[in-house]
Amino acid sequence: MALEKAPVERPDPSLNSDSDTEAVAQSRVNEKALLRKLDWRLLPAVSVLYLLSFLDRSNVANARIEGLAKDLGMTGNQYLTGLTLYFIGYVLFEIPCNIVLKRTSPKFWLPTLTIAWGIVATLMGVTQNLAGFFVVRFFLGVTESGLFPGVVYYLSMWYKRDERQYRISLFFSFASLAGAFGGILAYGIAHMKNVGGYAGWRWIFILEGLATIVIAFGAYWFISNYPDSVGWLSKDERSYINARLRADSDATNDEKFNWSSVITAAKDPKIWLYGACFHTMSLPLYTLSLFLPTIIRDMGYSAAQSQLLTIPPYAAATILTVGWAVLAEKYKRRALFTIATTSLAIVGYIILLANKNPTQRPGLSYAGTFLAAMGIYPSVALVLSWPAVNVSGQTKRATANAMQISIGNLGAVIGTQLYRPATSPRYVLGHSVALGYLIGNIIVVSLLWLLLAKDNKQKQEYLAANPGTNGFHDTEEDLKLGDGHPRWHFNT
Repeated sequence: MALEKAPVERPDPSLNSDSDTEAVAQSRVNEKALLRKLDWRLLPAVSVLYLLSFLDRSNVANARIEGLAKDLGMTGNQYLTGLTLYFIGYVLFEIPCNIVLKRTSPKFWLPTLTIAWGIVATLMGVTQNLAGFFVVRFFLGVTESGLFPGVVYYLSMWYKRDERQYRISLFFSFASLAGAFGGILAYGIAHMKNVGGYAGWRWIFILEGLATIVIAFGAYWFISNYPDSVGWLSKDERSYINARLRADSDATNDEKFNWSSVITAAKDPKIWLYGACFHTMSLPLYTLSLFLPTIIRDMGYSAAQSQLLTIPPYAAATILTVGWAVLAEKYKRRALFTIATTSLAIVGYIILLANKNPTQRPGLSYAGTFLAAMGIYPSVALVLSWPAVNVSGQTKRATANAMQISIGNLGAVIGTQLYRPATSPRYVLGHSVALGYLIGNIIVVSLLWLLLAKDNKQKQEYLAANPGTNGFHDTEEDLKLGDGHPRWHFNT
């Protein structure tokens, strides 16, 4: 299965008419220092927005054990319907949101989305009935739908292909960090019960939603656009970034949005497999994040204890997600590393299912949640970064990112209906389906691995027979081939 790594093309001054300027820029710029500068300028800003996004979508799990369902007079199944509506809104508006991003700019679109969902999240705290709960959850999904695929596309316009996976994984690690923060915040905010006549669970939504709005207004200043339009890069740095990206990917192309590339993405079987990779991970991901406080509470712990006990699994998952991303980038492998951590999650769910008395042996089930979290989050980070590394053509990649999340979140739609109160405390149905999905993930990832390896082999054979083949930026026709170009090597 191991493939010989295709040689990476270095920025070549002969590639464009500004070759002399770029050659001088390359001699003046320290690449490592430049990458550190990009990381500090770009990653903290978008990562904080994603932390807020995941916090605002998953804090409903913390609010539930503080009395949300009881106060709104909803049954357990009605609560699950509210969770499902979030993902329906998310799936429906994912691709349209990425199209808007392509037609506007990150500096405008990402903060605007954040303000929108911050307002909706705050309204959850003043919802008075079941209908209001349903409406707010749906529009929370609509307003949050554009952030993750938008940021993945955005980062692909700044970093070379072999630099993206680590940055996207680092960005995604803030999802598990949000889980840890959510437990801490919920524990503290719940003590505001009866302040202003509001229950503690209402303050969870109100305070976290208001924080999102305030930070989002600041995001108009700390979110950047693309390399050619930011003021914090010197002329030499900008020239060097353009040269390194031009030799490596399509990020410097002046590509306008076009519907033909959207159709091309929809016809590519690899993109559907990227979607299937996330689909088989999204169900375990969201069932864990939306039900972990309840699962722990039903082991016999109090609501306050449950809020605090959610923190360690998420903290461990955050650490492993970042460390695993470093190793995956070092060895230039996605499939093998994904299979390894998915297998770890499988062990976690086997432990959860094997413990027939979670209230009698809560420590065993709690250990299962640890392994589940530590396996799920690194695998999700890896599969979500795959299209950003492998898909060429800017519109095609933006579409691929959105398609992957849309297809993936259909798994979350299913998952929200599995952890029914009647199945407490073992939750055999939910744990079993999550386990089945994880096994499915290993199968789908293996299929994608084989397909990418096959395509790489065919390209290598073609290049061996046609050594004079153009580079993928040499002509307009070469650019149009995108990742179908013979010199575009897929990362497996």
